[in-house]
Parts: sequence; C-alpha cells; structure tokens
Amino acid sequence: MQLVESGGGLVQPGGSLRLRCETSGLTFRIYTMYWYRQAPGKQRELVASIARDGTTTYADSVKGRFTISRDNAENTMTLQMNSLKVEDTAVYYCYVHRVRDYWGQGTQVTVSS
Repeated sequence: MQLVESGGGLVQPGGSLRLRCETSGLTFRIYTMYWYRQAPGKQRELVASIARDGTTTYADSVKGRFTISRDNAENTMTLQMNSLKVEDTAVYYCYVHRVRDYWGQGTQVTVSS
C-alpha cells in the first residue's frame, strides 16, 4: 500500500496551499484518513481527520482555516490550507491505520515572507 503527498511549497503568510494525498492498494472508502504535521524540533501533531462518512475533525490551531476532504472515487484526500501562518511551517503527512500504521513520505510546507 502507498500514500503519496503532493502540493507543498513556499508561500507567504496569508497565502493558500492545497495538499493532496494519493493512495493505492487500500480500500480507501472504508478508512478514516488523517493529516499530520511535524515542525522542526517538535513532535508530530494531528492536523485533521476525515471519517468514512465524511465527518471531520480539526486541531484548534487550524479550525476555520484548513479544510479536509476526500474523493472516494479517486482514492484521494486533500487539505485546503488558507490564511497560512508562519507557525504552519512543517512537513505534512498523510496517515492511515490498517492493521498497522501507514505514512506517506511527507510534503514540505514553508510559510515565510
């Protein structure tokens, strides 16, 4: 099974990015999917999740700015990030638990002026 993130980059504060997680080898529609991030020198933290029925949760730090979504036909998940802040700078990871933990390779998001 594979998880592949894309869409990261360098953006100014207040800007937007859209991350994408493409999956393969997974019955995508039945699993809760997650976005995590890890900033330099910090622990990996949960950013958002989306359940099989579309129910979403968000970290308090991103509520109202980030939107998680999924496309069960395309086996993909996205994270729309608006009003980005310097403190959103991190490597962002796609994650799913199926018997064991699966992580993507991560995509770097840098918010800087």
